[in-house]
Amino acid sequence: QETMLGGTELGLSEYPRFNSPKEMGTALQKAGIDVMTLANNHTLDRGEKAILNTLDHLDKLGVINVGANRSAEDQARVRTVEKNGITFSFLAYTYGTNGIPLPKDKPYLVNLIDKEKMKKDIEKAKELSDVIVVSLHFGNEYERMPNQTQKELAQFLADQGVQIVIGHHPHVLQPISWLTGANGNQTFVAWSLGNFISGQDGKYKEIGGIVGIDVVKRVKGDLMTIELKEPTFLPTFCSKKNYRNYRIVPLAQVNPQTFEEIKAHMNQWVPELKFVAP
Repeated sequence: QETMLGGTELGLSEYPRFNSPKEMGTALQKAGIDVMTLANNHTLDRGEKAILNTLDHLDKLGVINVGANRSAEDQARVRTVEKNGITFSFLAYTYGTNGIPLPKDKPYLVNLIDKEKMKKDIEKAKELSDVIVVSLHFGNEYERMPNQTQKELAQFLADQGVQIVIGHHPHVLQPISWLTGANGNQTFVAWSLGNFISGQDGKYKEIGGIVGIDVVKRVKGDLMTIELKEPTFLPTFCSKKNYRNYRIVPLAQVNPQTFEEIKAHMNQWVPELKFVAP
């Protein structure tokens, strides 16, 4: 969620300093969103109050949030979810905040990309979970391929033992990848999921996707292994009329030709990527 849900009390605002209605969070929760990452270059747009309003509202909804924090203690807390006997931990970081500085006495408000901090967080997450999911706000806007900085950072996470990396910020889709970590582990990387719900216009900026990956946990004696398999992808299109009546629809139903182009783009490094229908 790239805009804070500060609510009408702070005054709704658009680019360059966003503030969204709290009802946006309610709508996402009703749509089935369980975990929301808030670390991005717009987290500090409207200051601490907008962040706190967002956290308060999401907590009331029961939506786990990660990447923005109330305190140093809150920042140190690893968010986890248990599902089908597998415990997942969620971490989130952003490359920056559009030049808006973190308050010197409140550096915890948003998680910035910092390898030393990330390494410590990952070690803590390993003690609490079976699978680590890291959300990264990184890359260059509107570039359809990951850059060298993205590749180096994702490889760093793979080397730390992270299983899943989800990227965002370019506003366009970037291909799916597998990376091999230093210990031979496999890491699933979605470099950029494009735009899901967005007011941006343009062929590739109106396209996003829902990515999936099966996680299998096996325990034999004292040995526990995690296997990732059967990656899936559902390309989506953000339909709107006069910047109203936003609807997320399968891209295949809107433009079959573009759907085929996106398929070739997304699976060029993962040929087994399966494209699914809703």
